[in-house]
Amino acid sequence: MPGKKFKAAATKVDRNKRYSVTEGFKLLKEATVPTKFDQTVDVAINLGIDPKHADQMVRGAVVLPHGTGKSARVAVFAKGEKQSEATNAGADIVGEADLAKKIEEGFMDFDTVIATPDMMGVVGRLGKVLGPRGLMPNPKVGTVTMDLARAIKEAKGGKIEFRAEKAGIVHAPVGKASFPAEKLQENFMTLMELVMKMKPATAKGVYLKGIAISSTMGPGIKLDTSELAARYK
Repeated sequence: MPGKKFKAAATKVDRNKRYSVTEGFKLLKEATVPTKFDQTVDVAINLGIDPKHADQMVRGAVVLPHGTGKSARVAVFAKGEKQSEATNAGADIVGEADLAKKIEEGFMDFDTVIATPDMMGVVGRLGKVLGPRGLMPNPKVGTVTMDLARAIKEAKGGKIEFRAEKAGIVHAPVGKASFPAEKLQENFMTLMELVMKMKPATAKGVYLKGIAISSTMGPGIKLDTSELAARYK
């Protein structure tokens, strides 16, 4: 059963209303349930796509202008001089077959995995462990690269990865509840600009079907999709 604090927050939100982006983030700040931890603000974007078809998958990565509010722990697969480059760039964990073995044994103390292309033979064996957690390095989102310094800097500086789930819904964090509404909104708009640009040519009908934002412990707030659809035509 929802607690008193949640009920009090939920009364501020009209569940039948679609709020403008500015109204939505202002309301999110007002309707955040007080907690001892800094809650994450998430967005759920319902897209008119069928991710079962490879040509309709929406997947990418974006650096949020104000970061995520969390310093990501970065694991890097590299060898030789590239290990030194990764360490100097601020990677938290660097290794090759030794790191793969640790992960196979249950080590998961990291938020992002980056690999040089020549390490993908080793990393590929970790697909069953990293894949379901969304941690498998992928050249499409810049986590399989020879430019380790740049990839690590982006990961530490607020880069998020996203992909549409089975129902065509993209879930992504856009900051922390402690952020000012303006910064949350700017992060959100940066994400939305990319998602709208990524509309598959084969997607039929309405592409942007629905958007909701919420903090970890707060009620969902629905946004007006027509405002965004018009902006990113």
